[in-house]
Amino acid sequence: MQVLVLGGTGFLGSHLVVGLLREGHRVRSVSRHLPGLLPVSCLNHPRFEGIEGDLGDPAGLRRSFDGVDACFHLVSTTLPHSSNNDPIFDVQSNLVGTLQLLEEARRIGLRRLIFVSSGGTVYGVPRTVPIAEDHPTAALCSYGITKRAIEQYLELYRHLHGLENWVLRLANPYGERQRTVASQGAVAVFLGKIMRGEPIELWGDGSTVRDFLYVGDAIEAMLRLLTYQGEERLFNIGSGRGYSLNQLIHTIAGVTQQEPRISHMPVRGFDVPSNVLCIERAGRELAWQPRTSLQQGIEAFHRSLI
Repeated sequence: MQVLVLGGTGFLGSHLVVGLLREGHRVRSVSRHLPGLLPVSCLNHPRFEGIEGDLGDPAGLRRSFDGVDACFHLVSTTLPHSSNNDPIFDVQSNLVGTLQLLEEARRIGLRRLIFVSSGGTVYGVPRTVPIAEDHPTAALCSYGITKRAIEQYLELYRHLHGLENWVLRLANPYGERQRTVASQGAVAVFLGKIMRGEPIELWGDGSTVRDFLYVGDAIEAMLRLLTYQGEERLFNIGSGRGYSLNQLIHTIAGVTQQEPRISHMPVRGFDVPSNVLCIERAGRELAWQPRTSLQQGIEAFHRSLI
């Protein structure tokens, strides 16, 4: 296939580009910055094309969709913890930008659109754990609300225009190439701080439970959707189990053989006490299961940094 990856130079996108090229596809990546996190082997690959652009450029989007069979939408301009500071920007840059994307997809008769949503934010405070796809959504941050709105517009375009699309609600992905000096991604942030001997800012007492998904497992699920022919449209993609932040820190400390320094901070209003995704549907429909334990994933991530 000719596959368009929106956000192909970021953490998830760069791994997806590698996976798509490995499977023999032709790949066009659209991102605001090149080369980003893409390895040199991708940049020089004869089946790869990199374009600088973003969702806010309708003319650029139109050119990007030329000859495309399938599209992965991984772009987000905001983060969960900061999106409430400027929800207008969140909506304008992500929701409106995605609507422009959908118009172009409809115009060319795109065969397959795959949107990477957020299993960690769209559900809000869970009524049951693990959280299944039919659980009510009640996001506590603009980031999650916008992701859910995009999902609903995808369903609208499928109903009105026949635009075939699928949604992956990812847990908290982590792994090689993720920035350890950023403010998103507990595994990457904690790992970086422990390795640098810096204190970890822990919001609350560390009992908060999260679902940490190794990047290789996430990419495998995305690739399986390229050939999926079933009836389901929405899939949770997670590790299959939850870990408290205290357990996460303990695991990282064991891998690095370094003692963590912890600075406790007040609980944030948008943090839910537990978020672990039910992944039975993905196992049944996609024949997909996560293969990497938290220990193994952190070991691989750590090796890439030393």
